[in-house]
Amino acid sequence: MNLKEIQNLIKFVAKSGANEVKLEMNDVKITIRTGEGHGKGETTIIQQVPSIGTAPQQPVVQLPVESTPVSTETTSANEDSKYITIKSPIIGTFYRKSAPDQPAFVEVGDSIKEGDVLCIIEAMKLFNEIESEVSGKIVKVLVDDATPVEFDQPLFLVDPS
Repeated sequence: MNLKEIQNLIKFVAKSGANEVKLEMNDVKITIRTGEGHGKGETTIIQQVPSIGTAPQQPVVQLPVESTPVSTETTSANEDSKYITIKSPIIGTFYRKSAPDQPAFVEVGDSIKEGDVLCIIEAMKLFNEIESEVSGKIVKVLVDDATPVEFDQPLFLVDPS
């Protein structure tokens, strides 16, 4: 693995939001830890793993990575704070419509009220209708149709006003 590939891997991990990634290949072991709880920026540790019967292990190299704050993300986070986030109550597959030939339950700009069905999450071959617990207007759909979702993953942003 060359330096350019390592730099690209570091950038990818930083953008993904993961706290730690470990990668082990033939004779290289790479651990990338991002800022949370580890000081500012990210740290990459590259360690050569010796083959049986070879010279002693080479030293660990630590490369600091520049952390560049993205102002658009912080701005959108501030704007999104006035909205209510509807999160997934279960793990499963997110569907915006009841069938492929049907319209989506809700679209951006639609007004919703408590009890309206927003989507379906399939879990273990059961289709669970997810109902709104708030009234307002759909501002953003945060998940693509037919994609897996985790428990407590944001699905929709709703403007309660």
